[in-house]
Amino acid sequence: MTPKRGHVRFFPSAAACQQAGFRACKRCRPDASPGSPEWNTRGDVVARAMRLIADGVIDRGGVPALAGEIGYSARQLERMLLAEVGAGPLALARAQRAQTARILIETSSLSMAEVALAAGFSSIRQFNETVRGVFALTPTELRRRSNGGASVAAGVGALRLRLSFRRPLSPENLFGHLAATAVPGVEEVRGGTYRRTLRLPGGRGIVELTPQPDHVACRIRLADLRDLAAAVARCRWLLDLDADPEAIDSQLGEDRRLRDAVARAPGRRVPRTVDGAEMAIRAVLGQQISTAAARTHAARLAAERGEPVVDPDGGLSRLFPAPDALVGARLAMPAARRRTLDALVAALVSGELELGWGGDRNKTLVVLSRLPGIGPWTRDVISMRALGDPDVFPVGDLGVRRGAAAIGLPDGAAALVRRAERWRPWRAYAVQYLWANTPHPINDWPPPPVASVASVASVASVAPVASVPPVAPGAPRHRGAPVAA
Repeated sequence: MTPKRGHVRFFPSAAACQQAGFRACKRCRPDASPGSPEWNTRGDVVARAMRLIADGVIDRGGVPALAGEIGYSARQLERMLLAEVGAGPLALARAQRAQTARILIETSSLSMAEVALAAGFSSIRQFNETVRGVFALTPTELRRRSNGGASVAAGVGALRLRLSFRRPLSPENLFGHLAATAVPGVEEVRGGTYRRTLRLPGGRGIVELTPQPDHVACRIRLADLRDLAAAVARCRWLLDLDADPEAIDSQLGEDRRLRDAVARAPGRRVPRTVDGAEMAIRAVLGQQISTAAARTHAARLAAERGEPVVDPDGGLSRLFPAPDALVGARLAMPAARRRTLDALVAALVSGELELGWGGDRNKTLVVLSRLPGIGPWTRDVISMRALGDPDVFPVGDLGVRRGAAAIGLPDGAAALVRRAERWRPWRAYAVQYLWANTPHPINDWPPPPVASVASVASVASVAPVASVPPVAPGAPRHRGAPVAA
């Protein structure tokens, strides 16, 4: 039964509710729901701040670090957050720490001291007071109320978590895309699980992600437990788990040409990245070559310039190289593409180009446009997969045009752009449904089993990955267009 409106108070965020003295229902657990899709789709200051808070910036450097990343004073930023979400940065970080702590208390066998550290608390006292204040239960009582759950895996820092999402979710294009473009040594697929290495603020990590009907099973091995919040935030961003598929599919399904594609596999997400700089570099490496060649180039680069990683559970061997490790790198590629890669790396190292959580989307696209060899298609892919723009539409993508033609949509650029106006602001999601109309391994999950790759050129240790065709879907054969990312 719906309560009388006069008896209800509305707040713009969970943190604002907590500040007003309210606690989440212990039965329906609204605080355990996925994050707001608004902060991932918007590119304004508040949205950038919310993403940085989720990544743990305040836990690592306080409010001054957050303000510095955004480019505003701490006072200005607090005013903006209070006006829009009803809580300041410290209250928002506190709410996130409390929820992280709850997950660990209920689903792991970590000691309370380890939970406090992993959740970002500065002391056990602060941890106890926050948990009691937010949940009206002590940490021990919270654990006692839980029905058990996953435990800490063997080895330091290995945890099993459940990543929630709004249903439905279609894993075919999401995990299929990650598998089909996996860089040997950095990523791999084993037994229906996608695995990859992570560069985190406190050290290295390895994550394993397996889609389940009502959640994504996540196993994380961390060098530093304090990186947990950052690792979870990056996994959620990679898989676009905070999207609202009902709102997206409802609008896209109003187009009679898209309706059947949406109905066949509702809940398609946009496969993103754990690191914006990595995505941009991989896009340039894959320009005008096959997917297999792009993966070979990326694997060589990782083997030569990436930091080594010890993987006791599989075949991962390297972190993808950071931009500063690529200064002066020389690969066997055309001179024009090498100039593009050098210019991209220089822009990333100098800070002129910002592809992180707090970057200004519009400024980033302007800087990308000035770099030699970066065309519209490349910018669109980076905008869609690194910056999270939900409305980008790479009309020059061959896979998009072919997918449109397959369901009776116009495949001419101008006509297709006009038709796509009705899909705003979800055109990036429409791209996923158009790609699904063309046969390609990015639409297949789990991928067909293949023999492990024994070697890739000069790569010392390479993980088994899914086989891929010569050219990625939608890769237009023109200058400056990345073929694989």
